[in-house]
This record gives sequence, structure tokens and C-alpha cells, in this order.
Amino acid sequence: MFRLRIPRILTALIAGASLAAGGTQMQSIFRNPLADPHIMGISGGAGLGAAIATLMVGNGGGSVYGIALFALLGAFLTSLLILSIARKIRSGNTLLLIGVMLGFIFSALVSILEYTANEESLKLYFGWAAGSFTGLRYGEIALMGGVLSVGLILGFAGHKGLDLMLFGENYAEVSGGNVRRIRFRAVLSCCLMTAAVTAFCGPIGFVGIISPILARALFRDARNLTVLSGSILIGGIISLIADILSNLSSSPLPVGSTMALIGIPVIILFLAYKKP
Repeated sequence: MFRLRIPRILTALIAGASLAAGGTQMQSIFRNPLADPHIMGISGGAGLGAAIATLMVGNGGGSVYGIALFALLGAFLTSLLILSIARKIRSGNTLLLIGVMLGFIFSALVSILEYTANEESLKLYFGWAAGSFTGLRYGEIALMGGVLSVGLILGFAGHKGLDLMLFGENYAEVSGGNVRRIRFRAVLSCCLMTAAVTAFCGPIGFVGIISPILARALFRDARNLTVLSGSILIGGIISLIADILSNLSSSPLPVGSTMALIGIPVIILFLAYKKP
């Protein structure tokens, strides 16, 4: 039990909390309830880094820590690109579409790498890309937990700035907020947590969107201190449920696919019943 179930439970809770915290901050920055690390391309950048580590570099790059390093670099470079674009574009919806387009570009690059890779590298990459909360040792879980702690410190430290961003950049600046610092701190927090989760668990989407939406609805509060706290709890629970569901069958399902089956209906319902 301690060697199999406890590590998987801890991994699911940490991964869900990390992605939920990242999604909360991204939604505050872009003032869009559908923004999250996965949609904005940060997860795709981390995935491309992991693909380079497994499909091109191999050897040490294909190890767990090699994948983590490349995923971190991919997420950080993607975040810098998004920030540079954000300085010139005022519309949050336009920036969101650009993030989606970046995701398509990263997917195309990964497809090219897959086409040129050998069977052993492909097997390693597909095993990672399926998404899973299993197989991590306590040392790796502790590393994820440490990254989550750093990300949450940055997130909670900047919650007042994120509250100002909810009213727009001009309001934040007039109110004394440093928009560039607020954005950088939030994106840094988001990319650190997203890179760690993507590296060790594979691409896990949708929990970053669902959790803040449910937190606002349940707690009836838009302040980031409340939403961030609630999202962390909800994200961990959703990830744990997805992991349990994915392991109900005789042949375990990819947790990323199970998460999508949970997330997509919630997003559709949100869009259908959202007040104009």
C-alpha cells in the first residue's frame, strides 16, 4: 500500500493543486475564465521540451530528471513569449487565441519529432504523453511538492495584485500596482508548477480551468485569496477522482483522457449557462 497507493494519491493531489493554482492566476491575468496553462500554450511548451528530451536527446535527457529539466525550459521560454506578446496586445481574447495557436504549433513540432524518432524513443514518449500519476518515487514527489510550495508562495504573495488585474491593466496601474511585476510573478509561478507536473505526470489538461470556476461558484467570492485557496483543494480532489476512475478497469486508462472526459462537459455547461 505505501509503495503503490500512497505515492499515487500524493502525486494526484499535488498535480491537481498545482494546475488549479496556475489556472487561477492565468484567469486573473487575462480576465478570462477559460484561460489556463494548457490552453495558453505553457503546457504545450513543456510538452515540447519533454518530447525533445525523449525523442531527440535520449540517454540522460530521456531520464525522469532530464525530462523535467527540458519541460521546465520549454514552459519558461513559452511564458516569456506570451509575456512579450501580451505587452503589445490589450485584448485578453486575442491573447487567448494566440495561446491556442501556440499549442497547435507545439503539437505540429512534436509530430515531426515523432515521425523521425526510433521505436524505443517513441515508446518512452508515448508512455509519458498518456498521462499518469503512477510510478513516481517519494523523492520525485517531494520535488513536485517543493515546486508547488514555491509556486504557491508566489501566488499568495501576489494575490492583491491579481485582484487589481481583474479590473484591467489601467485600473491596476492607477491603483499603484506594477502590472509588469504582477504578470511576471504570476506567470513564473504558473510555469514552474506546470513544468513540474507535465514533466513527471505528462500533459494533464482541464483541471486548471475547472477548479477556479467551481471555487468561485461554491464560495461566491472572486477575490484571489479565496479562489486560489478553494482551487487548490478542488483541483486535488478532481485529480484524485480522475485517477480512481482511470484505474477502475482491468487495463488502466490514461489519466489525461479521463481528466478530459470530466473537464469538457463542465466547460460546455459553463459556456451554455453563463450569464451574458
